[in-house]
Amino acid sequence: MTRAATAYLRFWARVGERFPDLGGAASTRYYAANEQRLFTEHFPALAGLRILKTDLWDEAKNTRILAWAAARGARAFGVDISEPTVIQAKTAFTQANPLGAAAGDVRALPFLDGSFDAIYSIGTIEHFDETELAVREMARVLKPGGCAIIGVPNRHDPFLRPLLSTIMQAVGLYGYGYEKSYSRRALREMLERAGFRVGTETAILFIPGGLRILDLACHSWCRPLATLTAALVWPFVFLDRHVPAVRRHGYLLATFVTKPERRP
Repeated sequence: MTRAATAYLRFWARVGERFPDLGGAASTRYYAANEQRLFTEHFPALAGLRILKTDLWDEAKNTRILAWAAARGARAFGVDISEPTVIQAKTAFTQANPLGAAAGDVRALPFLDGSFDAIYSIGTIEHFDETELAVREMARVLKPGGCAIIGVPNRHDPFLRPLLSTIMQAVGLYGYGYEKSYSRRALREMLERAGFRVGTETAILFIPGGLRILDLACHSWCRPLATLTAALVWPFVFLDRHVPAVRRHGYLLATFVTKPERRP
């Protein structure tokens, strides 16, 4: 293993061990509602659906979206580069609906071809350079006729979140390490090169990235102020519910794709 690869593994292991739990923050509840809508609107019925998630950060620290799907009958699987994150993620699941999880890399998924009915990958593949390799791996393990929701940071976020994250990365204040963003067109073309058929193109989290970060910081380290940030989050929750057009401009792109059936 190269020195860079070792450093990458060490970084995410530390994140898994030390990062605070973001569940319960107002912006996290908003995030979870957005993810649940994506599942409801774009995936088949969850009962019996074999679904793979390409990281387990949400299950350990954030929205617990895969546990939500498992509670509705989905057969949940996931990988994460961080072993501490994998261990924590499993605690969100019950014995009746366990998580099939492994420490692994989305760039080399430890599964056979065509293993899954659906894949959910939001906020994973922008954290390393070999993004196209990861997308090809997702296409490999998805069964013909299967579907996926794949998302990355929106380069054209109206609240300029990519600029904020770039500045925070430059000064060492961004807790998620290296991160890049994509235009909708660049994401579409990358998915098509991997062999996916692109369908609905939407986004989630129409909210200033700075407000999301502030809300999480207050939730984690200054709970009295979290009441104030929750009040600031509320208008964006209201807009999301009542003005659906704003969803397309959220700071995480979310593109629904299918894997074509094999021809006879």
